[in-house]
Amino acid sequence: MNPANPTGTMISNEALADICRFCELENITFISDEIYHGLEYEKQAQSALCFSENAIIVNSFSKYYAMTGWRLGWIVAPATWVRALERLQQSLAICPPTLSQTAALAAFSAHEEVENNRLIYARNRQLLLDRLPTIGLSRFAPPDGAFYFYVDVSRFTTDSLSFSRRLLIEAGVAVTPGVDFDPQNGGHWIRLSYAGPETEVAEGVARLADWLAPQFG
Repeated sequence: MNPANPTGTMISNEALADICRFCELENITFISDEIYHGLEYEKQAQSALCFSENAIIVNSFSKYYAMTGWRLGWIVAPATWVRALERLQQSLAICPPTLSQTAALAAFSAHEEVENNRLIYARNRQLLLDRLPTIGLSRFAPPDGAFYFYVDVSRFTTDSLSFSRRLLIEAGVAVTPGVDFDPQNGGHWIRLSYAGPETEVAEGVARLADWLAPQFG
């Protein structure tokens, strides 16, 4: 996945090209999850198709086009894979509803709306970049894209699940514990999402700051 969930970090174009070359040499089918493409801020993610004609690309309307819950996406695949993918799709879902397909076609033309969403995310991202270090959360994965920060909370806890539960109950702030993604080391991490209105993200950071201050100094 590039950009990635839960970190928001992107693979460099050079590394992606290396992965594609390795898969070609070893006869490995490379499936590239590009669901967060379009949600980048300082550098642009490249599709694996730029480096390999044999990669299988998975994408969706749920992130960049803000159609979460519509369960609608697409696959780009070599011709040799098409019939197998058709049989799999027909067994799982047959086809999307007409309403979803019509909405998806309209989304392709909604350039101004989706770009405005991305700019909101960009401002929220900058708010977190500025504020998190000031409240004791200075270590996080590079938030290159998507709308997540993967934040190290090991100075405060080694149990991110309990930490997240207390934060929700005591401060009304919802975060995702790192153990949801990494059962071994995730106790030191939480994921923050900034896919929301700017006022709500700012309020969430303020509540987080107030909650951390008296407990941990």
